[in-house]
Amino acid sequence: MSSYWSKIADTTNGIFTEDDFESASYRLIMDQAIYYSDRGSKLSFSIIEKHEKEFSKVLEPLGIELKVNRVHMYAVALPTHVKQSPSSKLETLFALVLRGIYEESLRQATQYLSETGEVFCNLHDLEEKYRLMVGDDLPTGKGPFEVLMRTVQRWGIARWITEDEYSTDGSFDETGIAIRPAIVDVLGETALKKLALWKQEENSGLDSDLQNLDVIDINEVEANDKA
Repeated sequence: MSSYWSKIADTTNGIFTEDDFESASYRLIMDQAIYYSDRGSKLSFSIIEKHEKEFSKVLEPLGIELKVNRVHMYAVALPTHVKQSPSSKLETLFALVLRGIYEESLRQATQYLSETGEVFCNLHDLEEKYRLMVGDDLPTGKGPFEVLMRTVQRWGIARWITEDEYSTDGSFDETGIAIRPAIVDVLGETALKKLALWKQEENSGLDSDLQNLDVIDINEVEANDKA
């Protein structure tokens, strides 16, 4: 693989090095989503965006599909066959609720949709929407909620907002989160159907199904839907 990246790097006339390509491919696999707007990610995204075909060629044998969004400037690696460890029911429901909020914001074209395609949501609104969508309270204690946020950050679908993004009216402070545009790729239309089904049958047998559901399962359903 080193010789492969070396040959590709030679075609860039010194703009990118072999190490740059190797670093970008490693980050893509480990982080799942790379956003140009994130600190330290501009180089990796630029390499992937300019050499999408080469990266796709490397990832395909690993059972990973590469998608590059040039509107919102991110790249996402979507496993198509390899299963990860199943997420918990709480993690799954939290991810589905974030997907529902993102879809709602797109339809309503809210003021909290940023130029980079992120949807800002404060903790109070998140709790309310979670309660409406799931019929239960979102664990908001510092420990449990931080664990949930670490999980969705690892999936590349949400993050904490930064201090320079805090609003002057207090709507978004250290409790605010940004739902990231790659959530549309990681959790597609089938995820919305699962959330709607949960709302209809939250006290039925769906509960046991959600215990074994993970993000990769949802992607596989999406792939089957498109086939």
